[in-house]
Amino acid sequence: MNKSELIAVVADKAQVTKEVAGKCLDGVIAAVAEALANGEEVALAGFGKFEVKERAERQGVNPATGEKITIAASKAVSFKAGKSLKDSL
Repeated sequence: MNKSELIAVVADKAQVTKEVAGKCLDGVIAAVAEALANGEEVALAGFGKFEVKERAERQGVNPATGEKITIAASKAVSFKAGKSLKDSL
């Protein structure tokens, strides 16, 4: 499912126009991104939890040359599905 398909489903379930559903979805995405950028965790009961995880610096290998390289430390978004979501699968 892509974003436009998700907007169509949300509009149908919420009985609003696709334009309103699209603005709502964009707002939710922006709020989650802003919270994560501020180091906050976003937990949606029954759905799951988004959080930022720190990745330590590590050694890697360039597959083309076999040369050892250092991969810099970074941050990554992690999602852990909630129990309700897991049970629905």
